[in-house]
Amino acid sequence: KRLLLSEKGITHRKRRCWDVEAVFGNIKQNMGFKRFMLRGMDKITTEMGLIAMAHNLKKFSIA
Repeated sequence: KRLLLSEKGITHRKRRCWDVEAVFGNIKQNMGFKRFMLRGMDKITTEMGLIAMAHNLKKFSIA
């Protein structure tokens, strides 16, 4: 709690909300991902991992 309420913690939390929104917005809008195709936590975890890898590869190829 002390670390979260420190000046550095507050700065980090403020920045985090912007970073995460852009990633999910890009995945949903630009990559056309709307729903998981599989059922079950293990399968969804794998599917989300593949989507995250695709997102990171796309960013890597642009840079």
